[in-house]
Amino acid sequence: MPELPEVETTRRGIAPHVEGQRVERVIVRERRLRWPIPEDLDVRLSGQRIEHVQRRAKYLLLQAESGTLIAHLGMSGSLRLVPSGQPALKHEHVDFELESGMSLRYTDPRRFGALLWSADPLAHELLRNLGPEPLTDAFDGERLFELSRGRSMAVKPFIMDNAVVVGVGNIYASEALFAAGIDPRRAAGAISRARYQRLAQEIKRILAHAIERGGTTLRDFVGGDGLPGYFQQELFVYGRGGEFCKVCGSTLREVRLGQRASVYCGRCQR
Repeated sequence: MPELPEVETTRRGIAPHVEGQRVERVIVRERRLRWPIPEDLDVRLSGQRIEHVQRRAKYLLLQAESGTLIAHLGMSGSLRLVPSGQPALKHEHVDFELESGMSLRYTDPRRFGALLWSADPLAHELLRNLGPEPLTDAFDGERLFELSRGRSMAVKPFIMDNAVVVGVGNIYASEALFAAGIDPRRAAGAISRARYQRLAQEIKRILAHAIERGGTTLRDFVGGDGLPGYFQQELFVYGRGGEFCKVCGSTLREVRLGQRASVYCGRCQR
């Protein structure tokens, strides 16, 4: 699933080509996504100018003059620019034709993403209860420490909870916990303030670095420019169960936490 760096990479890729452009037509070839695409999306968006392309958690917000298109890439979705009129392939479900002669094309083989319309996106039920963005001052180790008190759940699913902080998915939670030296199985409430301060710093550092590297290419993710990300080459633990730790040489272990595979080093992480 595209995580926050992949979504931010997409935002940065499409924004210069979309912002300030008027939408001439919306072509919907497949309406059945996670939630059906609104029947009147073409009427609402056609003729509108896209003023800003923003991101909230893993949602892209294309702000037009009278409302906002909320886009989620789901498990396998992507948004990229193609010449208007370019024939669509099987899983290329929606085109937003722009006055520039280019189209913003939504592709989603598994159809688990979403394209919704809202007059007030931050009040939308999908966004209104989200926690702070991880790369802002609203997120820090003190927040993690305070919210974790009395919590017996493992620390990895705790930091993946979108009410705690948004956008720390499976890949980057695994990598941040390794960098901070914290065993992902440890109870969230048993971790000290100092260790949470280190963990928050590593979350910020790793997410920022992944964004600069273009995200992580896993299966079929590509950025808004059609190019893959390159952070995958730098993964220390994610997807490397049974391999050697790059730091100490011991064999990495794999367990399941919160129904997700979790790889960690029994020597480096305590």
